[in-house]
Amino acid sequence: MRTYLRVMKAVADSARVKILKMLQHRELCVCEIQTLLRISQPAVSRHLRLLEDADLVRSQKDGMWSNFRLATKEECNPYSLMILKNLRTWLEDEPQVRDVLKRLRTVDRATCGPAISGARRARAELNAAR
Repeated sequence: MRTYLRVMKAVADSARVKILKMLQHRELCVCEIQTLLRISQPAVSRHLRLLEDADLVRSQKDGMWSNFRLATKEECNPYSLMILKNLRTWLEDEPQVRDVLKRLRTVDRATCGPAISGARRARAELNAAR
């Protein structure tokens, strides 16, 4: 019962569902997710921790970056596996999901993060939008 409740709690939040929908398209680092959702880094980390605890996502260190991806079939529990399988087709027409997926194409870790100045970030976002 605990595993089931952990998975249900993890998907009972719009930000976490958006994270799962984004990760269906590609692996992302925390700063990319933060930029896309327009929420703080601690909030993103908290969401990702809940998703990891529910066997929905996995992380891998890559230098100073932590990359997140959807869990594979072998890494999932039965409940998270069913959620990930069904979520592939769920919410595709939801405006909030469409909006974040549209912005996903323009976000790159080179344009986000603490090392990037405000002016440099604005130029990078402008170039990405072109």
